Amino acid sequence: MTNLGFVHFLHTACALGTMLALASKPAGSLAHEPAGASVDFRQQIQPILSRNCYACHGPDEEARQGDLRLDVEAAAKQHAIAAGDPAASPLIARIFAEDPDETMPPPDTVYQLTPQEKQLIERWISEGADWQSHWAFEPIATEFPPVFAVGDLGDDRNAIDHYIAQQLEAEGIQPAPLADKATLLRRVYSDLIGLPPTLEQRDRFLADTSSDAFVKVVDQLLDSPAYGEQMAVAWLDAARFADTNGYQNDFHRSMWPWRDWVIQAFNRNLPYDQFI
Repeated sequence: MTNLGFVHFLHTACALGTMLALASKPAGSLAHEPAGASVDFRQQIQPILSRNCYACHGPDEEARQGDLRLDVEAAAKQHAIAAGDPAASPLIARIFAEDPDETMPPPDTVYQLTPQEKQLIERWISEGADWQSHWAFEPIATEFPPVFAVGDLGDDRNAIDHYIAQQLEAEGIQPAPLADKATLLRRVYSDLIGLPPTLEQRDRFLADTSSDAFVKVVDQLLDSPAYGEQMAVAWLDAARFADTNGYQNDFHRSMWPWRDWVIQAFNRNLPYDQFI
């Protein structure tokens, strides 16, 4: 079972990669895919529908118009989408309609589709309108897509580097140069324990010319009690943790056992399912 540290690692790596690859693109407009790639519902179609259609054709019964839902596959394909046949899909007829009384979204609303988004929806339907649920509810893949060496990265780099490099290459974005050792050390200290390295720790790392110098630093930080304290911050903030009620009723609350438990969960490498 995936442990908490690995979950954080994946979150950080994927977030950085996504920000680098998509920083110059509007949400939901991932139209620049490798040649031959199919349209991805989760990344390309659902954001468009969510942003422009769900307000009137989504989960809110009070705001729903025409008794049409586009957030549920069965309902959308029963009334608006003919998988594999855009010409027979009422959704395509409405979004491409030139009559202002027929076009969707209505021209007098803030919800408007770009020509590229319309074409992307049409292409998605022509490809079969493949519909996926949120990734969290999909079975865990036992096999990962093939990873190909990209550019000057070489075969010895981490697989995540190549996934990110593939997207950057597709976007025509050059990756930033590798950080120097001192910068790399500061970044990993900040990420794993929330503190900068001391001068002695920096000098010791810079003097270590072994191939596993960085790995040893990471292992030391993961073994540090400060690691659990740093990792727990986001969870404590999300739960609005506080030792007191605050303000007028500033009474003490015995919340520290839960706080310490969260910290220790990371330091014990507690499996994620047990933590939740």
